[in-house]
Amino acid sequence: MIRIGIVGDFSEAILAHRAIAAALPLVARELAVELRWEWLHTSDLAAGSHEPLEQFDGFWCTPGSPYADTDAALRAIRFARERGRPYLGTCAGFQHALLEYAHNVWQMPLAAHAELDPEAAEPLISRLECSLVEVTEPLELLSGTRLAAIYGTARIVEGYHCNYGLNPSYGARLESGPLAVAARDRTGQVRAVELHGHPFYVATLFQPERAALLARTPPLVSAFVKACGAT
Repeated sequence: MIRIGIVGDFSEAILAHRAIAAALPLVARELAVELRWEWLHTSDLAAGSHEPLEQFDGFWCTPGSPYADTDAALRAIRFARERGRPYLGTCAGFQHALLEYAHNVWQMPLAAHAELDPEAAEPLISRLECSLVEVTEPLELLSGTRLAAIYGTARIVEGYHCNYGLNPSYGARLESGPLAVAARDRTGQVRAVELHGHPFYVATLFQPERAALLARTPPLVSAFVKACGAT
């Protein structure tokens, strides 16, 4: 039995949430595994307690921010990172993975998300120059990355629904160190990261789960579930 905690505030109105609900059964059938998942509403993740998280083999932090409790989402991400539990972050899960890492590894406690703190002078997560709401674009996967190995190609096309991403001013921090760039768009902007030395830690601004709405198994979700089964 593989158990996955889905960190996010579920809403039937969010397309990506419906896509996640479609993707996981597809993956379970393809891998022939028994898979259970539970949505973890951020308002239900109590501060100071890891008990609700211990039971899960891996975590998927989902689109749909701002979350009801941002700190709770960040605590769950930190738990996955520090405990070596497989982590997949998509869209807001990408943004908050960067935020958690900046706070706790880069020692930038004031690193901000412009959606949550519009007055921040130099937010880590800033408004995109061009909106990616319901946009599909080509991406280049960096050679030697886990993401490139998962997709088996250097170029993919994926869809988005977001207005915020990594502030380009902070891109240099990903040039060295364990947290590194895994994918860029055609202009060179960071669209995915992965954490070296971790069993599985991949975060993408794009939403790979959308493939499930076309009855296609998302390779990244399949790889994530495999990693959860190996823990």
